Amino acid sequence: MPAKSAKRAAHRLPAHIAIVMDGNGRWAQQRHLPRLAGHRRGVDALKSVIQACIVKDIPVLTVFAFSSENWSRPKTEIKGLMNLIRVALRKEFDALHKQGIRLRFLGSRQGLEPGVCAVLDQAECATESNPGLVLNVCFNYGGRWDIVDAASRLAATGQAITESSMQAALSLAPCPDPDLLIRTGDEHRLSNFLLWQCAYSELYFSPLLWPDFDAAALDAALADYAARERRFGRTSAAAVAGPV
Repeated sequence: MPAKSAKRAAHRLPAHIAIVMDGNGRWAQQRHLPRLAGHRRGVDALKSVIQACIVKDIPVLTVFAFSSENWSRPKTEIKGLMNLIRVALRKEFDALHKQGIRLRFLGSRQGLEPGVCAVLDQAECATESNPGLVLNVCFNYGGRWDIVDAASRLAATGQAITESSMQAALSLAPCPDPDLLIRTGDEHRLSNFLLWQCAYSELYFSPLLWPDFDAAALDAALADYAARERRFGRTSAAAVAGPV
């Protein structure tokens, strides 16, 4: 077992964490700030969590940045979000690249401005061979879209639609399914995020709004995860062993 894998196993750490970064708008509203101010602070929270994952040798982090349903938000907020991802990528790209982070943007490019698509494509291409943390950013993404898109492409090429072929065709591939799904903002739902891939993920709901989520909050989620027994539909090991 590689040293990093052994370290994760010893500490019962997940190999893949997925996060629904919820609560940016509410964080801003509580402070009588524009909603976009919350999204900007959310970028800082993401930077903190990325660094924590690197320190803990967690190989894959997937975050929900913009849902396919978010297009129904006010046009000013959408425009601000599109500009924010461009600005944040340009500002943070060099630091992420130097740390060996591989950036992937999962979701439909349809409806995105050409300038946004260009920035996403450039970041993906430039970091494609990086050996460090894989950072999947779900942008203009929906779990139902992901499943339908994968099935449509399989059907178009005449491939049989099976669990294994679907798994390989989904946008998250070749990354493994998330071990732990964290949602902030005290909401308890998936909101169309990684519906196929999170079939057996452990779910953790934090009352913190995303801009307030930091390395300590991540530690709390990881401690909760480490205390769980993952059975994947099987009988509990304790039940099989019986009383001593």
